[in-house]
Amino acid sequence: MTESTPLLRVRDAEVTYKGRGRSSKPAVRGVSLDVHPGEIVGIVGESGCGKSSLARAMVGLQATSGGSIEFLGERVRPLPIRRRAASMIPLQMVFQDPNASLNPRRRVDEQIGEVIRGSRRAMHDPARSKAEVDALVADALDRVGLDPALRRRYPHALSGGQRQRVAIAKVLAVDTKVIIADEPIASLDASSQKRVGALLRDLVDTMGIGMAIISHDLAVVASIADTMAVMRAGEFVEKGTAEQLWTHARQPYTRELLGAVPSLVSRAA
Repeated sequence: MTESTPLLRVRDAEVTYKGRGRSSKPAVRGVSLDVHPGEIVGIVGESGCGKSSLARAMVGLQATSGGSIEFLGERVRPLPIRRRAASMIPLQMVFQDPNASLNPRRRVDEQIGEVIRGSRRAMHDPARSKAEVDALVADALDRVGLDPALRRRYPHALSGGQRQRVAIAKVLAVDTKVIIADEPIASLDASSQKRVGALLRDLVDTMGIGMAIISHDLAVVASIADTMAVMRAGEFVEKGTAEQLWTHARQPYTRELLGAVPSLVSRAA
């Protein structure tokens, strides 16, 4: 991958949660990473290591207690969604449970259409006609490989993999530049995991967006990521290309995670 200016830059980021009295609990401790166009960065580690806290901080859902996070050169700040700057709209998040971002009472096309209209209002752009919005909804569904006939369905009428694809289509509907995906395939069955993982890789390659994928599954991330960081107790203990970490891990903890993989998988070509 050629050198480029990072879309997302994290420097010495820290996240600390307040406990009882004056006590505090550090969840993320001085981590740094860059996300470039056309790149998938994998962040892997066991449950409770701080990777989800980092993911939320990168997208502005969690305040940092130290360091800095910048998106397109602008500081990422933890503001309510309605107060979020228009410049932050292209920084989006995909959650582990697609139901967290889907309204069970609204059809697929209505939800994606509302995202499109809302982003236009936030950026003070002229309103789109119904025909234009419908075309953009169809394009978003096509990008994630969903049959246009599904656009009029409600979330409960979709499979888990289809719901996650709709959630991804929603974030792609706003000219997204970076996606932070927190355990995006963990709740899916094995066949859906493979298809959605391949979809994420294809979106990054064809659209030139950047992506950070957070997961406890080193094998899944290694199969689609360009670079990886292994996280333990809030810190990165090893970083490198996915190939390097998969074949020549230096740290005992990384090798321990590799040893927990049930079977070897080949990295995608």
